[in-house]
Amino acid sequence: MQNGIRVVVVDGRAAFVRALEGLISEISGGRATVVATTSEVGKVASVMRAAVPDLVLIDPMLPPPGSRHPVALVQESAPQARIVAVADDTDHAMAVEALHAGAAGLLRRSVDISELRQPLLAALEGWAVVPPALLTALLEQARPRQPHPVATHLDDDDRRLLQMIAGGSSTSDIAGLLHVSERTVKRLTASLLRKLKVASRTEAAALAGSAGLI
Repeated sequence: MQNGIRVVVVDGRAAFVRALEGLISEISGGRATVVATTSEVGKVASVMRAAVPDLVLIDPMLPPPGSRHPVALVQESAPQARIVAVADDTDHAMAVEALHAGAAGLLRRSVDISELRQPLLAALEGWAVVPPALLTALLEQARPRQPHPVATHLDDDDRRLLQMIAGGSSTSDIAGLLHVSERTVKRLTASLLRKLKVASRTEAAALAGSAGLI
């Protein structure tokens, strides 16, 4: 761990911030220090300019003053700093949004501050910290998925017809969109249902949803 690590905490929970300050000093042997804190995202720019932090711990759920993500505002104001989000839970959508905005990791806020000892120490050491459950979810999302068996039996025309059926288009609507007669649409629909091995348009729509074709 480098000496003199300057840490800024952007969080609205005063008791948690005080506990975090003590924990950071303890686990780093005094080599890391919280040099500034703020609970207002609107003050991030001025705080970052004054503090010049090496590491910023931020609650990504703090309401921003505009449309910018809080993490993005920190990154813009302190490009030299590593940013780690600290959240109440590991809601995957929130976490991914924070990572996309520029966070280098995510810590899970806990009632027992001691549970943050190891991940916080890793963050101070420069590691990218991500809770195991979130890491598993991210790896699962990144893993190539095999196409649903239904998709392998349909050509582009079948897919288009299925999307229109799933979207609630009537026979006459589809006829107008495809510039064919309603009789032709009925014939195409019957053929599609046979390929899908279903008995109705409703079943076809449900299957399309489960196969990710709509």
